Amino acid sequence: MNWSLRACGRHGHVTYAPAEEELRKRLRAETALGEAWRCLRCGDFTLGAPHGSGPAEDAPIVLRGQALRDATILRLIAVFRWLKALLVFAAAFGIWRFRAHKDAINLAFKEDLPLFQPIAHKLGWNIEESGVVHTMRTVLSARNTTLTWIVLGLVIFGALLTTEGVGLWLLKRWGEYFAVVATSLFVPIEVYELVEKVTWLRIVILMINIAAVLYILLSKRLFGLRGGHAAHEAERHESSLLEVEAAALGRSLTSHHRAAATSD
Repeated sequence: MNWSLRACGRHGHVTYAPAEEELRKRLRAETALGEAWRCLRCGDFTLGAPHGSGPAEDAPIVLRGQALRDATILRLIAVFRWLKALLVFAAAFGIWRFRAHKDAINLAFKEDLPLFQPIAHKLGWNIEESGVVHTMRTVLSARNTTLTWIVLGLVIFGALLTTEGVGLWLLKRWGEYFAVVATSLFVPIEVYELVEKVTWLRIVILMINIAAVLYILLSKRLFGLRGGHAAHEAERHESSLLEVEAAALGRSLTSHHRAAATSD
């Protein structure tokens, strides 16, 4: 998949007219329909005046190629975090509502549970030893103060997930660090839950979180890995079309100077 063309198809081309004459000539073309400029993202020529102009060093750094793919993956992780945050907030709201009506629910539970026992007996199911019933009794016996603290903890957790998603979606450096630290803190808890009871859902969630941490760590060169922030910024600039064209122009000028010196 050509990520650059896909992005230009969705958001439009990005053109820029550098003030440096030699570099400007490499990005501009005259056609029968008028002037055309190379897109800084996909590299194709597009008709019309450039969207911006000025010194080449002031040109916008446009994500393209692998950098654009990495940005898409980070935003997918952000969406996953937001979906998880919605579930957490929904759980917090449910527990808060349950807290307000706990007495009524407890009474209904005690009155209705015996009605299911004959059916459960015929199915060979010991309803008294059911994990669901045991969980319900534990929750119903919890104090209101305990439930309030649980709600508060879920709200804080949901806020952390939301913040993490915002940072990743905006492709902020702090968001990448936040995601790695926050996700890593919960990995031991997920491992403990998996040891307690193995389920496919828990395995998948654990693998997704570990993969996300490793991917962000290595691809974004966090905590000094693979050259750190300086290497990450250099990689972004090297993928810029203007940087590529300037480097090519420098090589051609160098070759020209060598040929001139040889002829002298």
